[in-house]
Amino acid sequence: MKRGSPYEPGGLVIVDKPAGHTSHDVVAKLRGMARTRRVGHAGTLDPMATGVLVLGVERATKLLGFLALTEKEYVGTVRLGQSTLTDDAEGEPTASRDASGVTREQIEAGVAEWTGDVMQVPSKVSAIKIDGKRSYKRARDGDDFEIPARPVTVSSFVVHGVHEERAEDGTPVLDVLVSVVCSSGTYIRALARDLGAGLGVGGHLTALRRTRVGPYGLDTARTLEKLQAERDGSDAIGLLPLADAASAAFPRWDVDDRRAGLLANGVQIALTGPAAGAGDGVPVAAFGPDGRFVALVEGHAGRARSLAVFAPPRD
Repeated sequence: MKRGSPYEPGGLVIVDKPAGHTSHDVVAKLRGMARTRRVGHAGTLDPMATGVLVLGVERATKLLGFLALTEKEYVGTVRLGQSTLTDDAEGEPTASRDASGVTREQIEAGVAEWTGDVMQVPSKVSAIKIDGKRSYKRARDGDDFEIPARPVTVSSFVVHGVHEERAEDGTPVLDVLVSVVCSSGTYIRALARDLGAGLGVGGHLTALRRTRVGPYGLDTARTLEKLQAERDGSDAIGLLPLADAASAAFPRWDVDDRRAGLLANGVQIALTGPAAGAGDGVPVAAFGPDGRFVALVEGHAGRARSLAVFAPPRD
């Protein structure tokens, strides 16, 4: 890619990921469309899952690690009565049990147990590293290992419908349509597994669609086909500008020219105005008087510490 192209300094692309594609598959396709290697994503979606995948192009890739920490929202289907090796429909069934006797009230009570601040054990086929090795690789190699539980927040876990079905082996099962709003690092298939285990019949995830990542929802997402059509029609794809992306995702802090220059050079300065109320450790987007996105900072003992600088340093 030549310097000075429409993709410099970069921006975000909100993709509606199709089923059957890995997150890396989508990154690879966007690299081809944008003709640059500097493309990354904020928060992996499993191949089975569809929905919002946030990608950054060029300098916007520096934002992705912070966007990945924002709240996420999903809709999905949990099948009660059958467990699988991967806790989702892509894995081989490991056990089946008649779930026809499970009531809606019992399901609601089980969901309530997994709402709030909970300790969750991720699936063994997740990408979490255990002693420096990806968990799914350990599982594939037949290693005997355990993943420690870790804290996550499930701020909303709602049952929208319960339908009687039969598994392929004839076992009566229940398909439960749910929606979930949760913190980064929450595994929806682990919620399905644990809900089924708590009800004594086992469970796994059969469908999942991510509807929101932070402020970015399906209403702003484009399919790969639409992005390719844009590329074919105008030799470019539209990006959400870096400044707009930062302003939408993080508290905004407007500074004067002098302080903008200090932040561009990585100097710690006092965090003032409404941004000071964001609290220590919360990313804040700093903008200069011309509206230019200068840096992403975080409060630390009342001072702004740079997390990533986006404006060029000043002499």
